[in-house]
Amino acid sequence: MHYLICLKQVPDTSEVRIDPETNTLMREGVPSIINPYDAHALEEAIRLKESFGGKVTIICMGPPQAKEALKKAMSFGADRAILLSDRSFAGSDSLATAYILTVAIQKISETDPVDIVLCGKEAIDGDTAQTGPGIAQRLGFPQLTYVIKIREIDQGWITVERKTEGGREVAKAKLPVLLTAEKELNDLSYASLPNMMKASAYDPEVWDIKALPCDPSQMGLKGSPTSVSRIFAPSAKTGGEILDGTKDPTIVAGNVVEKMFQQNMIMVDPLAKGGK
Repeated sequence: MHYLICLKQVPDTSEVRIDPETNTLMREGVPSIINPYDAHALEEAIRLKESFGGKVTIICMGPPQAKEALKKAMSFGADRAILLSDRSFAGSDSLATAYILTVAIQKISETDPVDIVLCGKEAIDGDTAQTGPGIAQRLGFPQLTYVIKIREIDQGWITVERKTEGGREVAKAKLPVLLTAEKELNDLSYASLPNMMKASAYDPEVWDIKALPCDPSQMGLKGSPTSVSRIFAPSAKTGGEILDGTKDPTIVAGNVVEKMFQQNMIMVDPLAKGGK
């Protein structure tokens, strides 16, 4: 079995600030982390490797400093890491990113066919949840999204539980397949000391545009049909009104109801008997 993880290095959103003049993210001095959903996808791949054997390959598209994220990911027990890095990739939206990642997966599969591609549900710096499904569409793989549990892998089929708006559902698909992971899929484990030592000396492969047979018209700004026209921080919310009901709860309750009427939070049918 060959498990392939699509991983992204993202800014730690708890510390991201927005430039009020340019409306762009201020990344200077902001630490980068492995996208949390991708970390759960990687964790699941390592568990599958331990259960069924095989190997784990990680690919990441990003700047040269994304090597650090790949080295950290390798410390959890992956076998190979590849960084897709080239100036011509810059500015790619989710469609163009899916294209570049797909070309890389196809190249890897030429010598080592991939059975399961795992992606995080979404990246916390974009929140589109489009890249994984975009890769599946281009590869022609069935896609099982929002996966919260892998029930079984047997005779070339995989059965999972996936999150839905109304609860959860059980879905089955034939390998090769692409999964997108929710955080509920597993609990993250710690890297072992031997793997950490191995990862510290590991140098991820770097593939640029010369290594990938990409069509320039389908990547970067040229290949991105969408763009961000504006980004801004939400306005600060004012504190709500606090009513002390410890002395006379009846009066406070009446005041609350009156305020709800005033703000049209409660509507009374004027035709109803005794209506206000």
